[in-house]
Amino acid sequence: MAHFKRFIQTVYSLYGFIIFILLLFLVFPFVFIASFFGKVRGGNMIYHICTFWAVSATTLWGMVHKNYYETPHDPSHPVVFVVNHISYVDIPLWVIAFSKQHIRVLGKAEMAKIPVFGFIYRKAAILVERSNSEGRAKSVAELRDVLKNNISIVIAPEGTFNLSDMPLKNFYDGAFKIAIESQTPIKPVIFLDTHDRLNYKSVFSLSPGLSRAVYLKEVSVTGLTLDDVARLKKEVYDNMEEALYRYKPSWVK
Repeated sequence: MAHFKRFIQTVYSLYGFIIFILLLFLVFPFVFIASFFGKVRGGNMIYHICTFWAVSATTLWGMVHKNYYETPHDPSHPVVFVVNHISYVDIPLWVIAFSKQHIRVLGKAEMAKIPVFGFIYRKAAILVERSNSEGRAKSVAELRDVLKNNISIVIAPEGTFNLSDMPLKNFYDGAFKIAIESQTPIKPVIFLDTHDRLNYKSVFSLSPGLSRAVYLKEVSVTGLTLDDVARLKKEVYDNMEEALYRYKPSWVK
């Protein structure tokens, strides 16, 4: 029985990859055209296209996404979305969860090297090379420009997958410095089910089911300075950790 389950899981995962790739080639021409409309207008168009891609893919995978709001969320002003990161399927579900407002995701520059997908990734995300100080400075400048254009940004301050059974990894400072310097509030959002939908341990672990995002209370940065980065980071970390313990996703022991 265990071998049969693994076989079904592998077949289903291959089906999921095929769907993802077919949709990739379907949306590519539209992304290419939108890329000529500039970083702001064209970028917003690309995110609408990527939302279609993400919704279509997850629907065909049998995933149902729902947002939950512990406090009301106002999409009319930009925020720094701070999210947890634990799965290969995080990014499409981030795109769906934040589809009611314009966003840009901060992503790893290495992903842009993937053929075809890399072109869309370069146009949709703000890329960061963590090992390159000049590259990091350029990314920060782009993030500030995005916020000035009333566009929210999405950052996973853990930097990479949380491979432990703890709720979160340690946070980097970047998201909190940007929020303070731009005086943009932070909106923590926790994703509860992406680990179960596609586990980081295997790309052949795709599974249908529910995906939940919980919007936590917005954190104001009004009047804070860079001297407050550590305190702000701890406040957001503690809020997200407490919520993850409270909602009890499967990977948290």
